[in-house]
Amino acid sequence: MRMPLYRRILSCVMIAIVPAAMFAADTGAAMLYTNGTTWLNGAGIPKSSAVFAGDLIQTKGNSVANIKAVGSSVIVLADSMVEFEGNAVKLEHGGVTVSTSKALATHAGDLTVTPATNGWTDFDVKDVDGDVHIAARKGDVLIADESGTTTLPQGQQTTREESSTTKKKKKRAGAAVSAARGSILDSPYAIGAGVAAVGGVAAWVLLRSDDPVSPVNPN
Repeated sequence: MRMPLYRRILSCVMIAIVPAAMFAADTGAAMLYTNGTTWLNGAGIPKSSAVFAGDLIQTKGNSVANIKAVGSSVIVLADSMVEFEGNAVKLEHGGVTVSTSKALATHAGDLTVTPATNGWTDFDVKDVDGDVHIAARKGDVLIADESGTTTLPQGQQTTREESSTTKKKKKRAGAAVSAARGSILDSPYAIGAGVAAVGGVAAWVLLRSDDPVSPVNPN
């Protein structure tokens, strides 16, 4: 059954005016805010955009981005590539600063970093030349890999080396993404196309859903 015209109009209006916290927690969606040139799935985006699980976010050397989800905020540092996974982020390279009260995890190679408790936790993860640097800013974090799980106490930092297999996989993936991005960004219409595509996806999600958008406390 087709959605009544008034609901379609209302949904489009809400896309334009509803803040990030208004996305329902169970949609797996978040909002992305940018400062400088940022790509979403290989296309340039404006100052903000909805993001969904599986979306790939990449910042240039002079830009940063902020992923805001329910109970979590992820700063994507300059010259970084991150995949948003809904309940986690996957760091391909670069760095992220995570603040979460929802135990949002960060994957970096074969490592997984998660808060040790459900309390508010701040931590940094940086992947540079195959070395993963982890710092627990507020609260303890757990670091898990194939050898087991260790606790990094608040105020401490550590460095782990990625496995050779992970390094090879990331090198191949990075080359493929760079090639795809180059072909897209060579067009002068890339940014406009990216804006239209993101807006269309967000509109499609809201128009197809029978569940109303509900406010969420951003704190």
